[in-house]
Amino acid sequence: MSRIGKLPVAIPSGVTVTVKDGGITVKGPKGELTTPVSALLQYEVSADSVVITRIEDTRESRAQHGLRRTLLANCVDGVTKGFSKSLEVIGVGYKVAVKGNTVELALGFSHPVLVDLPKGIAAAVDGQKLTLSGIDKELVGETAARIRRLRKPEPYKGKGIRYEGEIVRRKAGKSGAKK
Repeated sequence: MSRIGKLPVAIPSGVTVTVKDGGITVKGPKGELTTPVSALLQYEVSADSVVITRIEDTRESRAQHGLRRTLLANCVDGVTKGFSKSLEVIGVGYKVAVKGNTVELALGFSHPVLVDLPKGIAAAVDGQKLTLSGIDKELVGETAARIRRLRKPEPYKGKGIRYEGEIVRRKAGKSGAKK
């Protein structure tokens, strides 16, 4: 049995979970999220937890068991605490600013790069650090990855956009000709 899938998902107070024909809706203090259900699994909602069990023991149902439990747990965490991802903009002349629902980046190009944030994502800037936050873990991570892709950290000087705490392997540059 799946070690992750067999764990019950705890439902904190103030959060309601409802199973409908196409998905599970989780409502909490920060908002509402929906995740799809699998026909291979059975969902048992009680007052303080949700238990997911497999109907049959096929390869596909085993694969879905841990996945669907984790997606549901992420929804519950999102509507209670929310998720955030921090990016560092490192480089001479590299700047980041938030203007409304748009992130403006100066990344050494001849023009500023404008990134429109999807609905449900908020951005905050503290110097060279950009913090994205929201209730949907997948959307926060995808938005952070999309921004990082604009200028990945390069291995020689370390310039670019990186996740907070990310380690960039540095390479030695060219050495002069030896005579």
